[in-house]
Amino acid sequence: MAKNVSKPFVMGIGGGSGSGKSTIVHELKEQLGPEKMSVLHHDAYYRHRPELTIEERHKINFDHADSLETELLVKNLEELISGNDVEVPIYDFAQHLRSAKTKKVAPCPILIVDGILVLNDSQLRKMMNLIVFVDVPPDLRFIRRLERDLRERGRTVESVTEQYLASVRPMHEKFVEPSKQYADILIPGGGHNLQAVRLLLALLQTLPEK
Repeated sequence: MAKNVSKPFVMGIGGGSGSGKSTIVHELKEQLGPEKMSVLHHDAYYRHRPELTIEERHKINFDHADSLETELLVKNLEELISGNDVEVPIYDFAQHLRSAKTKKVAPCPILIVDGILVLNDSQLRKMMNLIVFVDVPPDLRFIRRLERDLRERGRTVESVTEQYLASVRPMHEKFVEPSKQYADILIPGGGHNLQAVRLLLALLQTLPEK
């Protein structure tokens, strides 16, 4: 279960693409409030590659750890733990580039770090007081990812399917699924598992006030 608690309390939420991590994070933030909980999304830290053409950027394997600037995420998390505001990148998933603008994230008593590969990185794990893995079958994850990418990222069914077969599935099997071994808590069913989300919320609500 939870490791020795420092200030603030850091929780990592991992799991495959489309498993429902964002749904869980949204529900926790709705219940706890932004004054008590801040979130760092790993997918905001995709590397900025303006030197590549849009066609070349589309070919990047975004499910491999090398596509993410995890070292910047680690640095930002360290700053938040130290009580400092950070400027987090804003990533444009349609253009595969970072925006010129950033998003300010303030330190809070509870810090959530989520993403498919956050449990895969040993530096991030060392800073986490609690590690959660959202465990959802592959077919459901693919359907959720397809719906999200069509709705939010301007993708086509063909491009999403091709990417899933070429990189999402093999990278999940290589990196994401093995990271489940580090989890303190498994949540089957993702954000639709309301009982598990309530239990997680109850645990966070029992933390002493900082």
